Amino acid sequence: MKSLLKSTAPPAVRSLVFFALRSSISSTTQSSYSTPSTLIDDFTRFCYERDLGRAMNALASLQNHRIRADSITYSELIKCCLAKGAIEEGKQVHKHLYSDGYEPKMFLNNILLNMYVKFYLLDEARTLFEQMPERNVVSWTTMISAFSNVKLNEDALKYLILMHREGVMPNMFTYSSVLKACDGLETLPQLHCGIIKTGLDSDVYVRSALIDIYSKWGELDNGFLVFNEMATRDLIVWNSIIGGFAQNDNGDDALNLFKSMKRAGFPANQATLTSVLRACTGLVLLELGRQVHAHVIKEEEDLILHNALLDMYCKCGSLEDADSVFERMIKKDVISWSTMIAGLAQNGRTVDALQLFESMKASGTTPNYITIVGVLFACSHAGLVEDGWYYFRSMKRLFGIDPGREHYGCIVDLLGRAGKLDEAVKFIHGMEIEPDAVTWRTLLGACKVHKNVEIATYAAEQILKLEPHDEGTYILLSNIYANSKRWEDAAEVRKTMRDRRVKKEPGCSWIEVAKEVHAFVVRDESHPQIDKISRELNLLIQRISIMGYVPDTNFALHDLEGEQKEDSLLYHSEKLAIVFGLINLPKEKPVRIMKNLRICGDCHAFAKLVSKIENRHIVIRDPVRYHHFKDGVCSCGDYW
Repeated sequence: MKSLLKSTAPPAVRSLVFFALRSSISSTTQSSYSTPSTLIDDFTRFCYERDLGRAMNALASLQNHRIRADSITYSELIKCCLAKGAIEEGKQVHKHLYSDGYEPKMFLNNILLNMYVKFYLLDEARTLFEQMPERNVVSWTTMISAFSNVKLNEDALKYLILMHREGVMPNMFTYSSVLKACDGLETLPQLHCGIIKTGLDSDVYVRSALIDIYSKWGELDNGFLVFNEMATRDLIVWNSIIGGFAQNDNGDDALNLFKSMKRAGFPANQATLTSVLRACTGLVLLELGRQVHAHVIKEEEDLILHNALLDMYCKCGSLEDADSVFERMIKKDVISWSTMIAGLAQNGRTVDALQLFESMKASGTTPNYITIVGVLFACSHAGLVEDGWYYFRSMKRLFGIDPGREHYGCIVDLLGRAGKLDEAVKFIHGMEIEPDAVTWRTLLGACKVHKNVEIATYAAEQILKLEPHDEGTYILLSNIYANSKRWEDAAEVRKTMRDRRVKKEPGCSWIEVAKEVHAFVVRDESHPQIDKISRELNLLIQRISIMGYVPDTNFALHDLEGEQKEDSLLYHSEKLAIVFGLINLPKEKPVRIMKNLRICGDCHAFAKLVSKIENRHIVIRDPVRYHHFKDGVCSCGDYW
């Protein structure tokens, strides 16, 4: 017949031969699929080769012929659907498996269940789970883990109870998952007891999860007890306890545990180093952070570690190191860009922060909520009112980001610093969210700078409604009254403080020298070098007085008189820390000071003049921002 196609036969004859051949080939193909073993062999091959398109076509033939493959092959097909994100195909497999009254084996149902969970189709997963004639620990744990991961905590705990009632014993993975679902300390002791009863308290993952949840709720003592109960410790458990202390701002203990871990012979991994960097950041231990950097260098492409390193340098006020890390990073994500933008803004390099924001957009990285906070912070601390308004008003339109509490707070700060206090009050009342104490406190701080007593009184009233024992508000309001010579009002505020037993938090400054932290408070006489510090401080005051320094007694306690006010200013904690740093640090090293309260105007003027006369770089970090003093100039441009 084929020879006729090549012959000189008329076209009509050749056409008839062609169609006959095509029909023959088609019927041969159909007959190959009509053989069950051949069809199943092809289906199996397609599934194992992860050829989803041909596997689904073969599945349709199986369905038409009412033929079934083995469970292992179906499990491979479900895994293929999961790997390729093929939701609809996965549902078709599910439908096929349950067709004609067939009930899949439990392990296959568990794989289907896992597929739905990984696709975040919890309703479908729950429906399948309820239909399953048999459920084992894997089935229950899959559902409990799914609920925990999406914060459906009540459902996770409910399923644990139902699991017990059905006579299925939880395993280490069940408890590791359900512990994440603890909404408070009410359920945690019960879970802990259940873990002990089942003998799973010695399991590394369960113990790690227990430490994590105790740390989450600030129960570090209980977390440490769990850690200590394990004779042979594992790196996972070490990481949990170190991370727990670091996350709860207990950096000293985190670092001590890290040293113990190293002595015990455990190598630090990403989780360890990230927690240690967090501890260094919280304590502003730059030198120790630099030592950790040496470990991070080995992990060139670890984005999480490099972001943590970047954050540490920014928050320790070392922008040179931060710039170097950022430029060398092989990968950058939105966290990298946002961290650097915020770091530049907080360290007074506002123009650089806004330029970096433009570079970020040009790189194709989409800004997120935190990015815009950093941008607005830069605008507020540089007095860029119009720019700040532009970014705030366009964030939803350009980036799809709804303004949040932090964004609103930045605009209040922007307006307040610019002296637009009435506009700031109007803005607060027009906010789409209820203003909190931080918002009103921002306005109160601006009122002190611009000496607006009326709005200050109003702002203070709003704060004290929300936080009746906020000592900072009483102190600030009292000082505002005193600066305006409203002595009776100032005295009344102080009386209210005494009546409510509100105590003023003392100013504290600390500095790291030779890997040791030295702390100072107002009129501190406990430091071993206090006599030397006092002598040097008096000499410095004499020298900068020639340059025009006059103590600004507006920043002294208002119940003191004349020389007493100047004397109290002399022993502000940051002055003591600065002088200690000048004495003990080499000239080429910056003097880095940390403060628990906002730096006062007098100490700001003092630091500027000392940086000039001593030719030193002085860095002071207060709760709001960093001040870099060089050659008599501050990075804030005196706009703070």
